[in-house]
Amino acid sequence: LTIMADTYRNVRVAGANDNIYKDECLYSFDNPESENGLYICMSTFRGVGKAHLERHCRNNPGKNVFLHILRRRKPAPIDVNVEPTKITKLAIGIEGGFDVNQSNRFIFEEKYSIYIHPDVTIPYPDEASQLPEFVKNSADAIIAADSAFLKEERSLMNATWNGEIRRITKHSQTLEQLVNGRKIPPSGWQCDQCELKENLWLNLTDGAILCGRKFFDGTGGNNHAAEHYYRTKYPLAVKLGTITAKGADIYSYDEDDMVEDPNLAVRLSHWGINMLKMEKSDRSMADLEIELNQKFGEASMIEEANSKLQPVHGPGTEAYY
Repeated sequence: LTIMADTYRNVRVAGANDNIYKDECLYSFDNPESENGLYICMSTFRGVGKAHLERHCRNNPGKNVFLHILRRRKPAPIDVNVEPTKITKLAIGIEGGFDVNQSNRFIFEEKYSIYIHPDVTIPYPDEASQLPEFVKNSADAIIAADSAFLKEERSLMNATWNGEIRRITKHSQTLEQLVNGRKIPPSGWQCDQCELKENLWLNLTDGAILCGRKFFDGTGGNNHAAEHYYRTKYPLAVKLGTITAKGADIYSYDEDDMVEDPNLAVRLSHWGINMLKMEKSDRSMADLEIELNQKFGEASMIEEANSKLQPVHGPGTEAYY
């Protein structure tokens, strides 16, 4: 009993201000889902892979008691009668936006034991009666605590984010609109400089209808709207097809951002457009970004869907790009 009490002398019960590093090994990529799981030092609360236990104990004399966590994941059952939530807003953490919590895709099973280096293993909680009360309290606190990495992620994601909230343009009170007799029809638009009939932008100063930027994959426009700004310095353009009674996509070239203009209805009426009678006929910039984010997420899941990836490190296994 004296020997056992001495063995546990450095075991601590984690408090509210302690960080528990139970996601990954301090020295390698081992984690609870690795073949041998992860060992959490019950004194320092640092995660250690099996291959590095000797090293950790050598560097931390007397701190050789660990909570061993072995985790296995299984795909969560899918209810075919429930439709996946549709993303309708370029936002995080609000209704209609992206859900950052992906844990509902899996079911996790964990097994625990108390490991005393180098050769004692006590299944936990099955054989908890062998342990002093404060050791059991320490193990329970580690199991219940959020990991240090999870705490950091939550602090970063604590506030919601809405990518559709835009600031009012600095040109809202000063934008010049030329009187050149041009009137814009409610539909049937085409770029003034090419044959494109979509991704069209109406310059609010001179009424020019021009195509948008060319995308990285070769789609999109021919950059005529941007080139027009570089020549004229007329800053605001509204995307045709996104105009409704609620607003429209407005881009400010010199502010290099999507913006709001409280005087949009007046500016559009200058070119013969009645916002109240317009209907959406093209994808907004938010729609395009949502689509891109979803495609990226789907590609990431597909690439790893049937693969068991094994982190590696050391000579001959690392590369820098």
